Order: sequence, then C-alpha cells, then structure tokens
Amino acid sequence: MNCSPSVGGLSSNMGHFVTNPSVMKSGFVGYTASRLSLLPNTDLASAARRPAMHPMMGMAIAVLAVSTASVFVRQAQQDAPSIVIATYRLGLAALLLAPVTLSRQRAELLTMGRQQWGLAFVSGVLLGFHFIPWITSLEYTTVASSTVLVGTLPLFVGMLSPLLLREVPGRGLLVGMALAIVGGSLMALSDACLLRGLQFTCPPASEFLHSLALYGDGLALLGAITGAGYFIIGRRLRAGLSLLAYIFVVYGVAALVLLATVLGAGLPLWGYPRTTYLWFLLLAAVPQLIGHSSLNWALGYLPAAFVAIAFVGEPVGSTLLAWLLLSETPTWLQLLGGALALTGIGYAARKL
Repeated sequence: MNCSPSVGGLSSNMGHFVTNPSVMKSGFVGYTASRLSLLPNTDLASAARRPAMHPMMGMAIAVLAVSTASVFVRQAQQDAPSIVIATYRLGLAALLLAPVTLSRQRAELLTMGRQQWGLAFVSGVLLGFHFIPWITSLEYTTVASSTVLVGTLPLFVGMLSPLLLREVPGRGLLVGMALAIVGGSLMALSDACLLRGLQFTCPPASEFLHSLALYGDGLALLGAITGAGYFIIGRRLRAGLSLLAYIFVVYGVAALVLLATVLGAGLPLWGYPRTTYLWFLLLAAVPQLIGHSSLNWALGYLPAAFVAIAFVGEPVGSTLLAWLLLSETPTWLQLLGGALALTGIGYAARKL
C-alpha cells in the first residue's frame, strides 16, 4: 500500500490540499458515517458465501504481494517522483481490471444503488488520500516518524469498527494489534535509532519535534486515518458487492485523485525510461492487483481490524525481500520489530 520515502519533486504547496481536518470531518467522514448507517444491517460475518480458499491464505498472499512494493518503488524512484509512481500504480491497475470487470460484472455495476456508488467513491478518494499526505509528509519529517504514524492505521480501524461496523474487537485481537504496531514501530525507528547490545540510542527529540516535523507527522497521521476509512468502507461494501466490482470503482477513483494531484503539482507523466514503466506495471500487477485485492477479498470474510493488521506485516516482508534481492542486511532492531509484528499477527489470527 505504500510508496517509498523519496518524494522526488512533489511541490510543497500541495500541503494545504490535504491538511484541512474540518473539511475531512464535515465532508468525507460525515458523509461516510451517514451512508454506512443507512445500509442494511447485514450480519457481516455471515453475509459472504463460503470462500473457495481459506481467508488466512488470502491474507498471507496479500502480505507477500504488498511487500514487493518497496523493492519495485525503489527501482522506479531512480527516475520518477513517488506521487507519479503511485498514480501509475493505481491507474494501470484500474485499466487492467476494466476489460474483465466490464465483461463479467457489467450487470452488477449497473444495478449498484446510489449508496453503494457513493461509498465506493468515498473509499477510492480515501485510498488516494492515504497516499497523498503520507508521501507529502516525507518532505517535512523523518522516514521513521512517518512510517510509525502511518503504521497506526490498524489502531484507527479498531477504534472505528464498533461505531461504523458494529464489530467490537476482542481482547486477543487488541493484544495482537498492539504487538504488531509496536513491532512495526521498532522496524521504522531502525532508520534513526540503533540497538547495540542492551543500549538503545536515538537522535535528540528536537529532531522529531520541530515545527516542520510536526506538520509532516500530522500528514502521516492523516494518511493512517484515511487508510482506515478505506478498510472500514471495504468491509461494509464487500458484504454485498463482488470483489471485481468493488476494486474496479475504488482503484479508478483513487487513480483520478492521484492524477489530479500530479497535474496540480506540475509533475511530468511522460518521458521516463522504458524500464521505469516496467516497474510501474509490476507495481500495478503485484502489490496492487494481487496484494490490495487480496486484502479487499479478505474483507468479505474477516473483521476489518484483523485485515488491517496485515498492513503491519508489509515492512516485515519488505525487509526480507530487500535482504534477498538488494543485499540490504537487516539490523537487530529490524529483526526484533519484525519478530514482534509477526507474533502479534499470529496471536490475533489464533484468537479469531
């Protein structure tokens, strides 16, 4: 679900476009809550048909697929800005889905109700606004701070699920979520902190707390909140919509949001080397169409709070792939954080 640390030219004047909390609250959040409350009170756990594959297998596939994103992004960033990479990732994914969706799910798309269309549109906007503020945050704050804060996404899903989905996370799920978030935070802090024996050292707090850094931290937190909204709406709509119909609309809307941002920032969409377009295509095919789509498929069968925990599993898989493919040896702090994150995910899975 992620692009990588480099912003590569995103204009700082886009900040006002993504940091007005009153607009987010009165607009998307207020609309989403009202639409969710009007949908039929379907028992989400039993609404979906019995899947051909165990949902846990789908989650495992999702984590493996989304973990490739950082490797592909790292290659694409040699020539393209991160926000352009995200635009191609979602845009190509929507284009690849179009022939299959329009041939197989045309009738379903035509019979979708206004509430379903409205929520699917909001979900796509939220997905786009997950990428935009998070990537922009890297202009102002450290990679560690940004990653830790956007990694709180499962926490917001857990907080919103009882209110909007009537899904109350059990104690086991909350414990697993806490372990996973702490583990992911340790992995993120490895960018700035060191673990030598029993000594844990980090830069002075002033590096993380100056005014520009706090602004960037707020953007990263906004990325977590909008990403949580994307998961919440997906959980509700997947109870009544097929996977293809849902992701086609959501990915398409998110791509348009990102495209508008790229055009507004004056960033080029063309003129990159051929190999860069290959990385764009791989990002659309693997972490988006396989990874995110597997998460959205799992939302039809598993609680949103648990599916969101997979978001924390991404840096674990990315670290492993970077070690295998890019010869980047993980630090002890990354290993400790990864172990905690996997323990949390495994504990939560056992308690479902």
